[in-house]
Order: sequence, then C-alpha cells, then structure tokens
Amino acid sequence: MNKVILMGRLTRDPEVRYTQTNNTLVASFSLAVNRRFVRQGEERQADFINIVAWSKLGEFCSKYFKKGQQVGIIGRIQTRTWDDDQGAKHYVTEVVAEEAYFADSRREGETSNSFENTFGNTAPGNMGADFEVSSSDDLPF
Repeated sequence: MNKVILMGRLTRDPEVRYTQTNNTLVASFSLAVNRRFVRQGEERQADFINIVAWSKLGEFCSKYFKKGQQVGIIGRIQTRTWDDDQGAKHYVTEVVAEEAYFADSRREGETSNSFENTFGNTAPGNMGADFEVSSSDDLPF
C-alpha cells in the first residue's frame, strides 16, 4: 500500500504548469512538515516535501493555498527519473496529492475566506479539531 498523510505549511505559493501533450494543469508546491520529536537543546526540525496536484485538485490548490498556510495532504509517493541535455540522470521523489485540506484554524476577528463564502464552512478542507495547529512563529522558513 502506498499512502501518505501530511500536515505542514506551504513554503511558497503553488506553481502552475500545463503538460505539453494534453494541456493538463499540474500545481506543485513544497510543505514544511515538522518532525514529531525535538531533541533536548535543539530547535524543532522540519522536512521539506515536494507535492504535485493534478487537474481539478491542482486548480483548487493553486487558487486557495498560499505561502505559510497550514494544509493537510493525502496522497501517494512517486519517484521519477529523467536524463537532462548533458545525459546526466536525475531522480526525484514527490507526493502526488489525491486529497487536499485547509488545516489552519480561523483566528478570532478574521473574516472568512472566499472559499468559505462560496461553499460554507463545512466544505471539504476543514480537517476538524483533531489536529493541533501551531502558530506561524513555528515556521522553519
């Protein structure tokens, strides 16, 4: 079974491209995911994980996800290789998103975002109270 569940903060706004063959949208971004444990006397460490989202999900991510926002991603790990113009082989491991959710809690006094205005606050993307949300002071970037 190949299933990945991540929660982290976007290190940059999603970047949108289109495939050359059939003009399919693909959004790519990186998540800073805090490691579970902190060694005594050290700062919390994070892993930076590349995410790709295709078609409608990619469109959703590119429209509503912004740098610094905490999100949840469910997907699968994929590895790819390719040869560049000089013949050097390149390897990349990334998570292909199958589901994407908002994970930030709305702070007191904030107005709702346009997604909630359009779809209501029970729309997909609300991960609920089971997830701990840390402050933006914990961002590793």
